[in-house]
Amino acid sequence: MECRKLNVFYGAFHAVHDVDLPFGHNEITALIGPSGCGKSTVLRCLNRMNDLIQGARVQGEVTFRGENVYGAGVDPIEVRRRIGMVFQKPNPFPKSIYDNVAYGPRVTGMKVDDMDTVVEEALRGAALWDEVKDKLNQNAYSLSGGQQQRLCIARTIAVQPDVILMDEPCSALDPIATARIEDLMQSLREQYTLVVVTHNMQQAARVSDRTAFFTARPDETTGNRTGMLVEFDTTSKIFSNPSEKATEAYITGRFG
Repeated sequence: MECRKLNVFYGAFHAVHDVDLPFGHNEITALIGPSGCGKSTVLRCLNRMNDLIQGARVQGEVTFRGENVYGAGVDPIEVRRRIGMVFQKPNPFPKSIYDNVAYGPRVTGMKVDDMDTVVEEALRGAALWDEVKDKLNQNAYSLSGGQQQRLCIARTIAVQPDVILMDEPCSALDPIATARIEDLMQSLREQYTLVVVTHNMQQAARVSDRTAFFTARPDETTGNRTGMLVEFDTTSKIFSNPSEKATEAYITGRFG
């Protein structure tokens, strides 16, 4: 998957400027940067979630398996099935644990021989099965915050995506739940490509293979602050020997 000359507008506001960014297969890419730098906007472009925001407009390309997801005739629903999203705050449906996981395969019309098997495999994939296997009919809201987030991950992988996008998936969780999600990310990368937005520098350093640093700079025409990609490299290089002074200043806490 790759962004090429990606520009995003909200009405007249130029939110993201000319982002070129590749995402490696079965890798975890972290998007870091200060608030308002466009990293979540870029994340939502990858599976056309910005289509749902009134006034949002995307220019450039996001290619997935060589095809522009914004091309003519491309079904955004199918894009979102292949490129799933896990949000900042756990958002289980007001249904049972079982029905939360089964929801995606049901509404997308997946051909399923045995829904019980699909649910179990998804919950195992999200490292949640052993904790909920005896209470699948309980309301999802009965789970802890960390369990709810892993349930949302199970709900995402139940429809067999290729890519999983995560928008600050641990920001609402305690350190123990965060550690479980981070361990889960490492497991998931064996089957999926992951793109993770995080404000936690230690988390980016721990879990990702590559890191993209964004910042916001004044637009030459309007003066509004526009998100730009400053640097993209292996995570080890970004955190030990970044090429740009702005990157070093951010990761060492001197700004942002």
